[in-house]
Amino acid sequence: MEADLLRMPKDGRKYELVDGEIRVSPAGTKHGRVCVNLLVRVDRVVRERRLGYVFDSSTGFRLPGGNVRSPDLSFVAAGRYPNQGQLPEGFSDLAPDLAVEVLSPDDKSRDVLDKVGEYLQGGVRLVLVVDPKRERVNAYRALTDVGSFGPDDAVDLGDVIPGFTFKLRDILE
Repeated sequence: MEADLLRMPKDGRKYELVDGEIRVSPAGTKHGRVCVNLLVRVDRVVRERRLGYVFDSSTGFRLPGGNVRSPDLSFVAAGRYPNQGQLPEGFSDLAPDLAVEVLSPDDKSRDVLDKVGEYLQGGVRLVLVVDPKRERVNAYRALTDVGSFGPDDAVDLGDVIPGFTFKLRDILE
């Protein structure tokens, strides 16, 4: 199945391996723009400070339950990859420190919460769920530890990416 996932077309859709089947979740233009706006900001800070690696939605992470998930944006802190930071060719066997999901119009809340739970159980330290339509960000450090932020609130990721804070309004433009 993982080999099939690696062969999926590069057509702008996000493919994941969930419960033994390949699922596709189409995104829209707004979704893509929000992802890029956040990715550019995170990557700038991570590169300047040599904090680790930032990945886009084409990067799959094997989670303990057997699923391969591809967050819209992910971050892995420096020093976590073995072999002196040499990145794997295929899917990553370790969970990212940060996983970001930007909601698309067709996303079902149950599916999103399942994904958040999987990330947290797999060892992700922080999961952000960005809802462009409602202009909200939910930050999960555990299923019972959730912060909710509006367009003008400062979302501080300093415990995962030192020195990184953003306002939702800035990435919705």
